[in-house]
Amino acid sequence: MNEEKLKRWRNYGVFALTLALALIGSFKYISSYSTVSSNVNGKEMPICSVETKEKKVSLTFDVAWGDKDVERILDILDSQGIRATFFMTGNWAQKYPEEVRKIKEAGHDLANGSESHRSMVELGEEEQKAEIMKVHERVMEMTGVEMKLFRPPYDNYDDPTIRNISACGYYPIQWSINSLDWKDYGADHIVDTVLSSRNLKNGAIILLHNETKYTADALYSLIKGIKERGYQMVPVSELIYMEDYHMDVTGRQMKNKK
Repeated sequence: MNEEKLKRWRNYGVFALTLALALIGSFKYISSYSTVSSNVNGKEMPICSVETKEKKVSLTFDVAWGDKDVERILDILDSQGIRATFFMTGNWAQKYPEEVRKIKEAGHDLANGSESHRSMVELGEEEQKAEIMKVHERVMEMTGVEMKLFRPPYDNYDDPTIRNISACGYYPIQWSINSLDWKDYGADHIVDTVLSSRNLKNGAIILLHNETKYTADALYSLIKGIKERGYQMVPVSELIYMEDYHMDVTGRQMKNKK
């Protein structure tokens, strides 16, 4: 091989080595970059539960009706040292501003349940965003809290709805255990439904409501039963991952592996 060819091959070698090192650096950067995805097999998913090694679950209350049992619910939670998450509609917050402040002062999550509790899938993009942001602005003006958790009413959502929720800066939150408290079957039924659920495991999100016949009556026994099973109850904001996560087909939020 003459000197000219040898020089050319050396240049190729240097170029190839430089390119390889650059690619390795790029892959390393990409793998360390924080990614968030709610898309599973082409379908957008809300957070229904969380994959975690910690024995933690969340109690959540949909608050869209009256206020007769709110003080009692707050008293029971306080007596048991439990902080929960309250998904409030804008109409409710406007009607009961003092209760909103009490929920905040007790250390619970203030969360967004839409302006008027309408089915989001029946609304256009701008209407959906208005349903989210009207409550957001009202509660922020009222309490200084900038809410980040949104629950679509009636468990009705589709891909555009989830994308619009995210576009408004919110995490879409549903549940993995429905207490069925709204069916008014009795306090024991609420407790049994939750405690016997196969989904009562690390990272569960439990759905409850205010202004039902038996939710407040069931709450103490429900909390006691959950504690006896070794679980700590925390607000949703302390249960979910805020970044670097993906979802599975059941809506279970999972931390990305590094």
